[in-house]
Amino acid sequence: MSNDKVVHWTELLKRRLASSTNGLTEEEKKVDETILFTKYYTEWRGGSSRENYKNIPRFYYRLPAEDEVLLQKLREESRILWFLLDNHQVSPMAEEEAMISYDCFLKFGDKAGVKSFFTARVYAKFPHNNPYGRISIIKGQFLIHVAYRLVIHNFKLEP
Repeated sequence: MSNDKVVHWTELLKRRLASSTNGLTEEEKKVDETILFTKYYTEWRGGSSRENYKNIPRFYYRLPAEDEVLLQKLREESRILWFLLDNHQVSPMAEEEAMISYDCFLKFGDKAGVKSFFTARVYAKFPHNNPYGRISIIKGQFLIHVAYRLVIHNFKLEP
């Protein structure tokens, strides 16, 4: 092949662009661009905007009524649990994240009344990405573990 017959790809793109936009004003080009952008953006987001309103998570839950004893008890225990965890977190906080050390982990088990669920083996199962060997209270599975174990202990269920 000779170099005379090979057309550079930029020239091909310029010709294609010039031929496809003939006869359109700037306003029409902007309208077409907006329509295409909206179409591709909604496809990328996973549906139309009306469908997305169905997927908004619920962020407010009403307080339990006086006659809902079980929900009242659950709320009370959750607040006590959070208070205990907050008192046992250690400083310095890593990246604005509450952390708990092994010593505080054991003390928390004593105060929560479920010492048998808070052992060295259990502590070792949580991810340790902290240089001081602490575990995250919220981001990791620790909070879920504590809530689960306390429910098992309080309701005398088999694990």
